[in-house]
Amino acid sequence: MTKPPPPLSGPPPTEVPLPRAPLVRVLAQVRFPAILAIRNPDNVATFQEAIRSTYPLLQEDRVHHVVLPTAGEPEIKEGVIWRFRSRDDNWRVSLGIDFIALETKAYHSREDFLDRLRVVIGKVESAFNPVEAQRLGIRYIDRIVAPDVNRIAELVKSEVLGVALADISRTARYIMTQTHLEAEEGDIQARWGHFPAGATFDPEAIEPIDEASWILDLDMATQQSQDFTVDGLLATATSFAERIYTVFRWMVTDEFLRCYGGNP
Repeated sequence: MTKPPPPLSGPPPTEVPLPRAPLVRVLAQVRFPAILAIRNPDNVATFQEAIRSTYPLLQEDRVHHVVLPTAGEPEIKEGVIWRFRSRDDNWRVSLGIDFIALETKAYHSREDFLDRLRVVIGKVESAFNPVEAQRLGIRYIDRIVAPDVNRIAELVKSEVLGVALADISRTARYIMTQTHLEAEEGDIQARWGHFPAGATFDPEAIEPIDEASWILDLDMATQQSQDFTVDGLLATATSFAERIYTVFRWMVTDEFLRCYGGNP
């Protein structure tokens, strides 16, 4: 296979901190073979105690999914997801029978997020000892609102904006681009565009708001199985975060960095 071109391969650029970054959510998820013991609150208690000082608020969510058997009628089964939140509600850990996830609405830095992810993965490993990780994904979502959305042509490169720069875009209610990128570490689902007030393409991750905005959603994942170990999974997560940042930097201008407090 031919090596992907930059920004889908090669070393990441030096990180430029953005004190006012327009990130609205950052998520990481690791999926593993189902562990039915996670349904039992008594078995989850050890995990809760290990992270309770940071994520003290517990919520039990009941979820339903449809099972399609090879014969007979579909079945609706109930599952449980344990949600552990920080007191300020900016951080959340979600534990299901086959996944662990970390998400935040108050991203400070890559180092901080990955340190927190390391702790959470380590506590899952200690409490439940999953055999392997079947999928790992990292997702960064930016949302630009007024007044900066009105100067999006200065903040995002013209080859990314595409038709949004054409006169015809003035009549469009929304403009969305979606593309699948193959990076050397894994696949990236990239979505971006202009959205009117009250609109979103993923209400669970990107809440609708009462004003127009420009959204950039970069979601990188691999379906390749690997051992469920803290060091191995953090190495993969770090490489994904760096690749997403590399693609992000390729898409935005230096004016974007300055706009949000960076020094390019």
